[in-house]
Amino acid sequence: MLAPLVALLPAVATAVDPGAQHTADRIRAALVATPAAMGCTMPADSGARWRELDALTRFYGERGYRPFWSTGDRLDQLLQALDGLVDDGLDPRAYGAAAIRERRADEQRSVQDAACLDLLATHAYLSAFFDLALGNLDPVHVEPLWRAPGMQRPRPDCERLIDIAVSTPDDVAAGLARARPAAHEYHLLRKAHGRLREQTDDADWQPIPGGPLLREGMTDPRVPVLRARLEAAGFAGGATPGSPVDRYDAALAEAVADFQQRHGLAVDAIVGPETLEALNASPEARRAQIAVNLERMRWLAGEQKDIYLLVDVAGARIQYFRQGEAVWTARAQVGQPTRRTPLLKSEITHLTFNPTWTIPPTILRNDALPEIRRDIGYLARNRIRVLDRSGDELPPESVDWNDPGGIVLRQDAGPHSALGRVAIRFPNPFHVYLHDTPNQQLFAADRRAFSSGCVRVERAMELVDLLVADGTDGGAERAEALRAGRRTVNFDLPRPVPILIAYWTASVDDRGEVVFRPDLYGRDDALARALSARQSDRPVRPPCSFPVEARDP
Repeated sequence: MLAPLVALLPAVATAVDPGAQHTADRIRAALVATPAAMGCTMPADSGARWRELDALTRFYGERGYRPFWSTGDRLDQLLQALDGLVDDGLDPRAYGAAAIRERRADEQRSVQDAACLDLLATHAYLSAFFDLALGNLDPVHVEPLWRAPGMQRPRPDCERLIDIAVSTPDDVAAGLARARPAAHEYHLLRKAHGRLREQTDDADWQPIPGGPLLREGMTDPRVPVLRARLEAAGFAGGATPGSPVDRYDAALAEAVADFQQRHGLAVDAIVGPETLEALNASPEARRAQIAVNLERMRWLAGEQKDIYLLVDVAGARIQYFRQGEAVWTARAQVGQPTRRTPLLKSEITHLTFNPTWTIPPTILRNDALPEIRRDIGYLARNRIRVLDRSGDELPPESVDWNDPGGIVLRQDAGPHSALGRVAIRFPNPFHVYLHDTPNQQLFAADRRAFSSGCVRVERAMELVDLLVADGTDGGAERAEALRAGRRTVNFDLPRPVPILIAYWTASVDDRGEVVFRPDLYGRDDALARALSARQSDRPVRPPCSFPVEARDP
């Protein structure tokens, strides 16, 4: 990103000039003579691009273009802070840490070299600052959200960010800390990345061998390896005194169950294929998983409102936020991998109490028709009516179910309706919404990808109360009367409530513990590759250069 300063340095070596003002002249000349801008964010949106050159110019302009990093231990602070970026899932090498160290070690620096070192250091600081504040990648290209009209991607307040960046470098760590998302989950994930990095030497890590299921009471030569793996990951599971080392005892079973709970697996204390796969995820793989989720958190930090509803698809969890605090949390049932819940941002505009359910074409074709062909009584048992295109009801026997054209299936409202007692609506082109469900028992499952794309909500009426409280003025009494009745009726929210449907495979549970989840929709690998490519594709910092008129005399 500092490449526009290339091609301006004279090829002839010049005498050392230790004067700070002389170095300041070189810095000013380099910035003024650079016509090309250096983008700090949103490369796909040139109309909204802010320039790191703006920040560089501000940084030096407020200091009379004097070199900054040669005073005290500032450069040491910077290098230490750059090294710490590894726990943000970022590669310190991409910010030129090695080039800074190399130039610093040169005791025969010319004025140009001194100016170059200072510019490299400042650019590294600003690049890290903006990557932490706004994300390293443009999500539009790697993991886009569909947005409802009026829910455009928020413009970053780069003027404020530049003010912070320019005013805080005396304490580099504090400056970068202000750039990071404030969310507690982000900082816990960062710490987890650090623990994984320190825990295990990747070269020494070996997978647990496959074999029969492991369960409590068994004896198996893999048990000591399993026990060691769990203990290294922070799960208690030491052998019971007097028990053979290769015996799967109660303490180990408890550790396995805890591991399963923290990895989104069925909690049965049995080491089967899925649990073994999770146990055999290498430290490097887990660090990569944390890295992609830290990037997602950086993207979404600017999306959050004072009041909003957040659906975490991979975690099958839903939370209601007020002023940055989750005031309500519940489990959700989300789309199957073949019928995914879309990622989006919209606004909840209305509720439908006692909703009927018009069966979507995909569910009609793949689910309902096979059942009807086997037994036409399926329709009556599930209170499903057959309608023509005009909405008139047809006798089921009058339809050719091998070629049913021009019909609609609609399930009556009621406690056993697929949508339960309420549907929560928001504009989107995917025909998805949130709703109650009669299948309450499925919320107890560890993996809850059961739906065809819509989100089924645990304790849905509690969510309704929150939405009515924040979306209306005194509408609670009317909403209560409508939902107590039997009519299908819409209830508008004069103040729509934002909804964000996002995706995290590493997050933090209610106890503040990091939880790894299966990558339900296979999104992590593509994002990890994009992050790696973005970091490795950053230009190598070439020797800084300056206009001819700025050469040493």
